[in-house]
Formats: sequence, C-alpha cells, structure tokens
Amino acid sequence: MIPLWWMTPDEVKDQIRAVRSLTSGPFGVNLNLRFPQEDRLTACIDEGVTLISFFWGLSTPMIERAKSAGMFVLQTVGSAAEARRAVAAGADSVVAQGWEAGGHVWGTVATIALVPAVVDAVGEVPVIAAGGIADGRGLAAVLALGASAAWIGTRFLASTEATVNPRYRELLFAAHESDTYFGSDVFDLGWENAPHRALRNKTVIAWEEAGRPAPGSRPGEGEVIARSPGGDILRYSFFSPGREVEGDLDALALWSGQGVALVSREQPASDIVVEIWNEARATMRGLSGLRGELGNARRGSRNDTRKAR
Repeated sequence: MIPLWWMTPDEVKDQIRAVRSLTSGPFGVNLNLRFPQEDRLTACIDEGVTLISFFWGLSTPMIERAKSAGMFVLQTVGSAAEARRAVAAGADSVVAQGWEAGGHVWGTVATIALVPAVVDAVGEVPVIAAGGIADGRGLAAVLALGASAAWIGTRFLASTEATVNPRYRELLFAAHESDTYFGSDVFDLGWENAPHRALRNKTVIAWEEAGRPAPGSRPGEGEVIARSPGGDILRYSFFSPGREVEGDLDALALWSGQGVALVSREQPASDIVVEIWNEARATMRGLSGLRGELGNARRGSRNDTRKAR
C-alpha cells in the first residue's frame, strides 16, 4: 500500500508508475478522506490501479466511484457499526484498525476486542486486522479472531528496503511496548483532531511537562530541528526522518505502534514475511495440539467421574 493522499495528481501518477516498474505483484493506493481526494482518485483510475484503500472517514460516493472503475475497495473502520456502514456502501473488505496501531489511529478500541466484533458485523466480507501485530503470534491471534489477513506496519520499518533513517531504526529496536505516545496535539500537519501514535521522545516529553498545551503555545514551536532535501523541518511536524534527513532526529515524529517491542533487527522485507508466516503456522499447529491434549484431558476426567459413580 502506498499512501499518496497529499501529493498532486501528477505526482500520484508518477508514484504509481514507479511502483509498477518495480513489481509485477499487486499493490494499492491509500487515500485519506479527511482531505479532498477526488482528483487523486481520478489519477489512480487513469493509471489502472486495481486496489484502493480509504481511511479517516467514509464516503459512499467515493466508494461507488472506485467500484465503478473496477477497483477492489478497502475501508478502514474503528467499530462494528462503522464496518456495517462500509459494507452497505459497497466496500469489498474492511480494515479493523485497533488502538495499538502506529501513525494516525482512527478508532479507540483495542485490536483483540475490535476484530471479532467487526467480523460478526460483516458476515462473509473479509476483515483485515491492523494494530499491534508484529509477528506470527499476532497474525495467528487475529486469524483465530476471524480476520482473513493482517495489516502490518511498524515491523516493516525495520526492513532493509524501508527508506528510514538508521537512527530511527535504532530507536525502534530499543523501544518497549510502553514507549509510545498516543494523542492528537503533538505531531501535526494542519490536521485537527487527528489522534496518532509515535515513540515518546524529547518533543513529547517537553510538551507533557509544559502541561500539554494546544498548538500555538507548545514549547519550541516553530523551531527548526532538522533538514531534509526538501527544506527545513520544524518541531511538531509530522515529518519522519528519512535516510537523507539531518539534525535532531530523536525529536522528530517517530511513528510506531505498540508492537514495537517485537521489532529488534533489520531484515529484508521478504524475510520478514516468511518469518511471520512460518511462526503463525507453528503457533496454530501448537494450538491444535493443545486442543487435542485438552480434549483428551476432558475425556479422561469424564471417565474417572463415571468410574467413581
């Protein structure tokens, strides 16, 4: 999935063509409905994109337009009620994003409670679980809850192919599950009421110690803390450190989900996929064996009871 929701239509087309030149496999485009996306959707249609992901709101006209262009539509939801509305609007699949997720977080319910509620709400429509899933055990867990797949983000920041700064990776590898911040008034881009999750760093701590002031009165606001090839990066910017960013990288937006404690080393993306899948299969086989042992124990208990009688 490539998020292109802030680019110009021409840039959207260029990015789609670049991805297509690198793979014959399937890929999709993510569009944020908090902002106007009609022209970007047109660019995706013109380029023959077959899978579109809508996030941060539900738009029946946008879903209908994408469907009429032959696209498979994913809709991110944060509740069972929203999942039902998405399916009624024509979504082919729903992404149940749990509160543990990194980056911008749409809902307020944890993944383990949200996924089965959404699965029950949408019937045969496939559900993709997102939020806090970083290894095969997490994948096995959401499959057991009824999901058809998992959407994994933070784990892939550690992939060799990810264009993140090495210092960003170091901070991810050192982080624990309790080292993230969740809120809506720190890292922004003129996007009001946008809850998000990132690593708790010096920018977050200074803001908390100042009493969590609103944008406009945050400590150090407007200060240039880093630079990228595109220009200066200000404190509280949503900008994450890419490979070519220089400056106080520890103070930038370090997007991360609570699954970060399971991210400990750099690997090729393909190795991460294989490792997660193999671990998920081993986990499910282990649970199958456990069920057999529990069944034998129950049968033995019933036999003992009959003998006692």
